[in-house]
Amino acid sequence: MSEKEYTKPEEIYSKVFRAGRRTYFFDVRETKAGDYYLTITESKKNMNEDGTFSYKKHKIYLYKEDFGKFKELLNDVTDFIIQEKGEEVISERHQKDFNPVADEKPVEENTEAQEDAAEKEENLSTNDFTDVDFDDI
Repeated sequence: MSEKEYTKPEEIYSKVFRAGRRTYFFDVRETKAGDYYLTITESKKNMNEDGTFSYKKHKIYLYKEDFGKFKELLNDVTDFIIQEKGEEVISERHQKDFNPVADEKPVEENTEAQEDAAEKEENLSTNDFTDVDFDDI
């Protein structure tokens, strides 16, 4: 391999957070100088018209010199959201069968199919997503 060839940065430490059709990857990588930085990748699973799946991704690179301000602003905006709207998640408006008049339906009521889908999602391992190429550059 020549010196000018690109080598993929090695992942030092990694965490995964799944949220429905979205998966968030928090990866510690190493710079050429030997320092560490963080990449945060959002991967969203989409179904194509032909029935196959693809993944749309967005990546943030965060370097140590920005950690303090990033954490400060993240805490500030998340605190603001909780103060303004509370911790309750208002998600049923996005459900296909949402009826604003029928408020009697309990929020926690899940169908068997929803519970099965949630269980399958929880059983996925990090390795199920390693075939996805996350290099944007």
